[in-house]
Amino acid sequence: MANTPRKKKIPSWGIGLIGIVLAFTFIAVYSLIAGSPVHWSTLGAMLLFYLFIYYIGVVTARRKNTGLKDMMLASRQMPLWVAMMTMGATWVGGGYINGTAEYAYASGMVWVQAPWGYALSLIIGGVFYARKMRRYEFTTMLDPLEARFGKKVTGILYIPALAGEVFWSGAILTALGTTFGTILGLDFTTSIILSAAIAIAYTVVGGLWSVAYTDVVQLAMIIFGLFLVIPFSLQYTGGLENTWTHYVAGMQELGNNYANLFPPLDGWRDPSWGNWYWNWWDNALMLIFGGIAWQVYFQRVLSAKNEKTAMWLSIMAGVFALLAAIPAALIGVIGFNADWAQLGTQEPESPSLILPYVLRYMTPDLVSAIGLGALAAAVMSSVDSSILSASSMAAWNVYRPLIRPKTTKAHLQKVIKQAIVIIGVAATLIAINVKSVYELWYLCSDFVYCILFPQLTTALFFKGANKYGSIAGLMVAFVLRFGGGEPVLGIPTIIPYPMLEDGVVLFPFRTLAMVSSLLTIFIVSKLTARICPPLPLRNLKKIS
Repeated sequence: MANTPRKKKIPSWGIGLIGIVLAFTFIAVYSLIAGSPVHWSTLGAMLLFYLFIYYIGVVTARRKNTGLKDMMLASRQMPLWVAMMTMGATWVGGGYINGTAEYAYASGMVWVQAPWGYALSLIIGGVFYARKMRRYEFTTMLDPLEARFGKKVTGILYIPALAGEVFWSGAILTALGTTFGTILGLDFTTSIILSAAIAIAYTVVGGLWSVAYTDVVQLAMIIFGLFLVIPFSLQYTGGLENTWTHYVAGMQELGNNYANLFPPLDGWRDPSWGNWYWNWWDNALMLIFGGIAWQVYFQRVLSAKNEKTAMWLSIMAGVFALLAAIPAALIGVIGFNADWAQLGTQEPESPSLILPYVLRYMTPDLVSAIGLGALAAAVMSSVDSSILSASSMAAWNVYRPLIRPKTTKAHLQKVIKQAIVIIGVAATLIAINVKSVYELWYLCSDFVYCILFPQLTTALFFKGANKYGSIAGLMVAFVLRFGGGEPVLGIPTIIPYPMLEDGVVLFPFRTLAMVSSLLTIFIVSKLTARICPPLPLRNLKKIS
């Protein structure tokens, strides 16, 4: 009897490739049915871009990604040049670019704090945190917490870590969704869903090697694409000098020093600042120190060849982050000076749309396509990293120790891929319901700053830190932070903090929550040292 030929199974990378083509086909068909103008050149350019990046990711994944250690840590063999570019590309996401343009346009350069704030966080993280984390060869950011405070406490602390990554991914998807909607003529929700589907499909296939090598290409595209937009759009506002002069004059109407990077030293005495001065410093400190306790950051640190590489990849990524922010901020300045009526449209209905508006109405179609490709590159380089990071923690620090301690590495890989889909869907829902990129961007750092930063800092640098101190610090941070309310999540103000204006608490309660949590962990750990002896900092389990 002749052997029946076996049907060839389509590999996972092939399914993803088909998914990308089908997604773009759906965009075209949907636009035709809805009667929206289809920008075929831009649509074709975006399809080719996604296929190119996907191809690089797949080829890298097939050559390098052979096990759990490759998927999570690139076998700890990532060279410096690749590591610093993937770190820079990860930080320079869609929220970073869109958010910088949004606030430069709507609120002035003084409120564009995230670029230099995150750059400082990368430098501080590299000098003080990266070397120690790499020295102990931890697998995730939560490993030192598990060593000091135990598995169950770490499982609880995964929640704010997850929230930070989900909000970060949501901001990234919001940025790409709004841009797709403006340039390709799609509504906001459809744009978000399609963008998320492509990002999730790409992330499921590749591990950290795949993510890293695509990031190298994406960072180059980000910097080239954004800087290319500037000379074309400046033609509509009278050149750089004239544009900046009018911008400074316009910002003077909003308040003193709004066109500068920093407020005046005695800003609390200035009527145009008042209590907003303290809110500015609260946000600044949150961005600087809230940019450290991220798995998406430490995943690259822990993949470095050695401590020195871990430090320098972080420092150089801070330089890249500042470089990419320059054209994004200039796009916001140009949008502020644009005569939208003369360009045949109305001004953006939301400040978060300023970047796609400049691309669509102030640049030629080809340049617009390249600029959109730069934003898509920023999104892909961040969303895959963020979702992979949250999924890695879910599998390694929650599923493995608490649910299935004797699980195999192959099974953990499956768990990570399943978590990628779940977390990606959650980020998509967040992106659909919160319209402002910058609100999401701030919120993700908010959770990390108030809750996780004190926990990680004490676990790494305070030998006396114990479980009771960690729990007490977590409770204090949660009460003081959420007692101040959160408009984005619809949480009302409970604690009567001072400096309440128009329903917004301007008192620096986020910094209060962080410092109070830090002190609480220290004091409670000291007081309970006899009944709960502190545990040494050690690597509990390595990936072999």
